[in-house]
Amino acid sequence: MIVVTGATGKIGSETVRLLAQRGAATKALVRDPSRAPGGSFPDGVDIAVGDFERPDTLDAAMRGADTVVLISTSVPAHEIAAIDSAVRQGVRHVVKITNHKASESSPVDRRRDHARIEAHLRASGLAFTLLAPNLLMQNLFAFAPMIKQTRGFVMSAGDGRFGMVDSRDVSATAAAVAAAPAEHAGHTYLLTGPELITYDDVAEALTDALGHEIEYRRLSPAEHREAMIEAGVPEPAATSNAQVFGLIADGDAAWLSDDVAAVTGAPPRSLGTFVADHVSAFA
Repeated sequence: MIVVTGATGKIGSETVRLLAQRGAATKALVRDPSRAPGGSFPDGVDIAVGDFERPDTLDAAMRGADTVVLISTSVPAHEIAAIDSAVRQGVRHVVKITNHKASESSPVDRRRDHARIEAHLRASGLAFTLLAPNLLMQNLFAFAPMIKQTRGFVMSAGDGRFGMVDSRDVSATAAAVAAAPAEHAGHTYLLTGPELITYDDVAEALTDALGHEIEYRRLSPAEHREAMIEAGVPEPAATSNAQVFGLIADGDAAWLSDDVAAVTGAPPRSLGTFVADHVSAFA
């Protein structure tokens, strides 16, 4: 049995679908059952209601599981609780979505959080595999309202390049690892698309797909932080986001890997494919 946490999110829901497609016994862990109405998961997938802050619900969900695909908003206490439950219930392998620069000394809060979770996972005695995606193409959906209203978007990543990856390819990698975990124990896989791109490239791809110009409007990280706060983003998240965008401008995300293809046997999707598949979201 494979348990997938965060099963209603972008990566989790597709991972569940792909595991079911493989015929793997799969359980989708959801916190809010209203977000997983009937028919939202493939036939044969078990649904467990669990709360990271209620260990008894995690234990019930993980009972009988061999492998856990650990996906969350990366709150250390939550993922640590899931790891501890996995140990109690005899789970053998954890597949964790992490950050490629998780470090206790990172200036970015979320990277320090991932490092704390990774340290706990390593100390747990469980076998594990880490999946570290570059920027997710699906994050571009956050630009959609602004693009529709203003024919452009704001960002503070300058001319920084990044190996943006489609979350469907992250899910495909997670499913492939979870289906045969022993082959991947101890590995960290860096997940990217096929090419380095910039936000100018994103604007150009959207321009081509929509048939009218989409403008990339540059802000400084400080300006972007204030804009995010004014838009309702909580201040800690806005601060962390601005830090990351500034690092991208400095080249932090300018890396590529062949790991998606190596693990899944299929090449990762390009930005052009992502935009063609989802153009209606930006129109």
